[in-house]
This record gives sequence, C-alpha cells and structure tokens, in this order.
Amino acid sequence: MGRQVLGVAFGRGRITFLRRTVTEHAAYEGLSGRRLEDFVLAVNEITTNAVVHGGGHGRLRLWSQAGRLWCEVADEGPGLPPGWMGDLRPPAGFAGGGRGLWLTWMLCDHITIVSGPRGTIVTFASGPG
Repeated sequence: MGRQVLGVAFGRGRITFLRRTVTEHAAYEGLSGRRLEDFVLAVNEITTNAVVHGGGHGRLRLWSQAGRLWCEVADEGPGLPPGWMGDLRPPAGFAGGGRGLWLTWMLCDHITIVSGPRGTIVTFASGPG
C-alpha cells in the first residue's frame, strides 16, 4: 500500500462531515474538477451504504499510490445478498436503492468488493487523471 492519507471511523450522522473531510484530503492530493467530484460522490455512496445496510457505522481509509487516490470502506453488516453483482445495469427510475455500487462502478477504477456474514469491504481508486 502507498502513503496513507486518512483513516477514520464513521457512523450515522457523520456522513456530511466525512464527505467534507474526504473532499479536502482528495483536493490536497491533487484531485480536481470532475475527477474530484466523481471520487467524492463514490465515497459518499459507499459510506452511506455502510451506514444504511452495514450495521450503522464503518471505517474509511484513503491512500495515495501510483498517481491515484484509493479508498477502502469497511463495515460489519450482514454482507451483500447472494447474486447481488449479477446485474450491473443502472437502477430503474429513481428507485430508493441500488445506486451506490452502480455509481462507483461507473465513476471509479479498480473496484473490488469482498462481502460475507461479518461485513463488506469496498475498495476503489480515483479515475484516470
């Protein structure tokens, strides 16, 4: 792993603060414009998923490596349901769920998702500069 930029625990009610903190750190690391907006949107979606579906809290790490900013979000929820990744089409209409992972797939690179009964870990990198 490269140089750690941020490591923080978060919970319900702290997502707005976390989004601002990630924005500041990502900008300091050189992300700007659309690349910064896309990365922060993906972080927001995945941390919101951790709060809503993953037990109400999680851990976030950011690190810089090979010219990209990386993010890892881990929760301790029940894991994703079987077959959850079989359909990566956009969610229908303005459905209340399903957007977070899909948006992350569209906006970021090198996405990995590891999920089981003890939680989910989503790792991704900022898009190319």
